[in-house]
Amino acid sequence: MNLLAEYDEEEERALALVLDEDPDVVAILSLQLHVLGLESRCYRRADALLAELEQCSPQLVIMGLEFGDPDGIELLRLLAEREFSGWVLLLGGVERKISRIAERVGRTLGLQMLGSLDKPMRLAELRQRLDRLRPGCKPAIVPEDSPFFSAEELESALQRRELTVHYQPQFELASGRLSGVEALVRWAHPEIGLIGPASFLPMLTAAQSRRLTCHVLEQALIDAQRWREQGVLLSLSVNVTADDLMESQLPALSRQLAPEGSPLVILEITETAAMDDELLGSEIAARLHLSGMEVAVDDFGVGFSSLSRLQMLPISELKIDRSFVRHLQQESQDAAIVEAIALLGRRLGIRVVAEGVEELDCLPTLARFGCTHVQGFGLSRPVPANEIPALASDQSPIRARIVASGEPAGSTP
Repeated sequence: MNLLAEYDEEEERALALVLDEDPDVVAILSLQLHVLGLESRCYRRADALLAELEQCSPQLVIMGLEFGDPDGIELLRLLAEREFSGWVLLLGGVERKISRIAERVGRTLGLQMLGSLDKPMRLAELRQRLDRLRPGCKPAIVPEDSPFFSAEELESALQRRELTVHYQPQFELASGRLSGVEALVRWAHPEIGLIGPASFLPMLTAAQSRRLTCHVLEQALIDAQRWREQGVLLSLSVNVTADDLMESQLPALSRQLAPEGSPLVILEITETAAMDDELLGSEIAARLHLSGMEVAVDDFGVGFSSLSRLQMLPISELKIDRSFVRHLQQESQDAAIVEAIALLGRRLGIRVVAEGVEELDCLPTLARFGCTHVQGFGLSRPVPANEIPALASDQSPIRARIVASGEPAGSTP
C-alpha cells in the first residue's frame, strides 16, 4: 500500500509526528518534512505523542530512543498496543546495536519499520527513506511489510508467469567494472504493481518454492545468453533456500538448466542454511561444485557460523551482510567485523562481496579491507534485463557514480 497515494498534494498533506528531546533536531526535521511535502507535529515527551495518536491517524512517526520514561523501545510496544498502522522511522543518537535491536523489536511487534536515520539528518537521506511513501515512484514496488498473499494467488501467479526477474548489479572494486548480477524475483501483479519478495515468498509452499527457483534460474540463464550475444559476459548469482540445498536432485537440475558453456552460475544460500545439515548440505554443495557451479554464503556475519564448518564447505564467495556495511564509516564495531570477514575470505581464498552499499564514501575503506566486489543501491538499484548491457558498457561505473555524487574518489577505481 502506498500510504501517501491517498492524498492529493493540493488538498491535504500526509501527517508525520516527530518525537525527540533535542529541540534543534525537531526543528530541522520539521523543516525537512515540509520541504518533502509532509505536515509535521513535534513533541519532546512520549505521553504527548501518545495523546495526539488518540486524536489523529498519522502516516508516519519519527522518534528518537532516548527521552525518559517510557524509553523508545517501550514506546514501540505502546504504539503496537494501539494498533498503529503507519510507518516508524527511528532517529540515531544511541549505539548502532541499540538501534538495530529497536528495529527488530518493532518488526516483531508488527510495526512497519523504516529503519533508522543518523543525526544530523540530511535531506537526501530522509527523502530516500520516505520514497516508498510517495506517490508516483516508478516502478511502484510495494513495501516489504505490505500485504501477504495466499498460496492459491501465488499458484495463479506462477502459472501466469507474473513472477519476473530483476538484476542487482555487482561491481569489481579493483577495476570498477560490472562483473556480475544477482537475480532477484519480483511479482508483476496486474492490479497492485511490482511487489517485493518479502510480501509473497513466506507464503510459498515447498513445492512452489522449488518451482520458483527453477523458473528464476531458467529465466536468468536465458537473459545471460542474450547478454553474451551482445558481448556481455557476467557471473550470475541465484538465491536458493535451505530446502533447495537439501534437494538431492538439485545438481542434476542445475546441469540441465545451465549446460556447459553457460555463464558462471553462483548459487547463494544464507549463512544459517549453509550450516543446517552438515552431511547433506556438504554433499550437495560438493556435487554442485563438481558440476561447474559455485556456492556463495549470503548475509554472512549474522549467523554465528562455525569456522570449522565453513572451512569444510566448497564455498567460493562470502557476502557480508548489509547491516554491517551500511554504517561502516560511523561504527567502529561494524568496521572491525567487515575487516575481519574480508581477512577471513582472503586467507581462505574466497571472494568477499560487500552488500548494501548506499554511501559511496565507504568504497575506499572496503577496498583497503580486502573486499573484492560490491553491490547496493548507492551503485545501482535492481534493473530489468534489458538495462544490463548499458551498465556493462560503462568503462568505470563506480568512478562515474562517485563523481556524480560529489564524494572524494580516494583510491577507488
